[in-house]
Order: sequence, then structure tokens, then C-alpha cells
Amino acid sequence: MGEFELYFKLGLEHIADIKAYDHMVFLLALCALYQLKSWKKVAVLATAFTIGHSLTLALTALDMISISPDLVETLIPITIIITALSNIIKPDENLQSATFSKFMWKYYAIAMIFGLIHGMGFSTYFASLLGQEENIVFPLFAFNVGIEAGQLIIVLGILILSYVVMDFLKMKQIQWIHFVSGLAAGIAATILIG
Repeated sequence: MGEFELYFKLGLEHIADIKAYDHMVFLLALCALYQLKSWKKVAVLATAFTIGHSLTLALTALDMISISPDLVETLIPITIIITALSNIIKPDENLQSATFSKFMWKYYAIAMIFGLIHGMGFSTYFASLLGQEENIVFPLFAFNVGIEAGQLIIVLGILILSYVVMDFLKMKQIQWIHFVSGLAAGIAATILIG
């Protein structure tokens, strides 16, 4: 197995690892406003998130920033709760903003900022993977492509689930948003207090 494949696989496995479920819960909250037909917007959101945590991974791996793991472990569930609550508060306004492209920049900016925080959570794992690597650019790129691929698979799964629930089980979109966001916020609150 080549170096790219190795780091790609590690990134993919890391994002799909059930022990890293906080990341999946964030993606669940991030996708709550969207339906399958909006998959392109959600893919861009996930990519904005990846860009944010790629930047943090790079800065951490280069020893340019160092943040307390305890602080990061507190901030990650807070980002989930903020995302979930923003879905619930003024849901009609959020749905309208999520539909029209000129308002999407705020969702992309938030996803990127929260990606910075979540990237700090990956930094210890990634640093242990690198070991004594002299050049981190290629491993960082491959690892993040793996994470992005894993995120897109998870996002697609969430969007397909929303399609089944809303189109076949006839749940109203607003009910889906409240259910998914409430679930995400509840899990994040458990992580925060646990």
C-alpha cells in the first residue's frame, strides 16, 4: 500500500470510527435543514468544515498552535449544541436561508469555524500517525481526503434517511429538523456533562 492510500485509509477509518461519534453527531446537526435534493449545498458545507479542520491539523502538526485537549473536548459538543439550537430557533427563517444561495455564506463560514475546533480534536491522533515524518504536506493531504470521503458518505447516509422519513413515512420537514436537532443536542449535552 502506498503512502497516499495509507493516510487516506487512516482518515476514512478515523471519521467512520464509532468512537469518534461526536463528529458524526455534528454532521447530523449540520445536515438537519437539508433534503436529498440539496446534496450539493451539504457537500460544500462538509468541505468547508474539512477546510477548517485541515488548517488546524496543519498548524498543530507544525507546532504553530497548541490548545489544551480538555478545552477542545469541551468546545466540540458546544459546537454541536449551537448548530442544533440554531436549527430549532426560527426554523422557517433558517430553512429559507438554507434554500437561497446568497444566504449560504453564513452556513459555510460557521461550518469552517467549527471545523477549526473539531480539527483540534484530530490533532493528537494525527500527530501520533506522523511520528517522525519530515514532510507533513502529503500525509496531511491524504488524511484529509480520507476524512472528506468519510464525511460525504455519512452526509449521504443522513440525507437518504431524511428522504425516507419525509417522503415515505410522511414526516413534515419541520418535525424532522426538530427531531434530528434535538437528538444531536441531547447527545452533545451528554458528552459535555459526561
